Amino acid sequence: MEDFGQIALVSILSHLIFIGISWWALQAIRLDKVLKPNHIMQARLLYILLAIVIGSIVSNFFLDYLQWSRQLPLILE
Repeated sequence: MEDFGQIALVSILSHLIFIGISWWALQAIRLDKVLKPNHIMQARLLYILLAIVIGSIVSNFFLDYLQWSRQLPLILE
């Protein structure tokens, strides 16, 4: 039970960090060539949603990998 608080904190920080990294990486893509002109708010919302989706997927992979690596020593028991 004591471990739940630490896991929650690591999960929150992981999601926020990877969403930030995704946002930064998406800035390299020129989506304005694909989107309709004069739809600035929709383009910003799309960037935000893409950053959240990509960041969450990467964060979940990282957290799963971390959990699995912590469970590996239990094989020997």
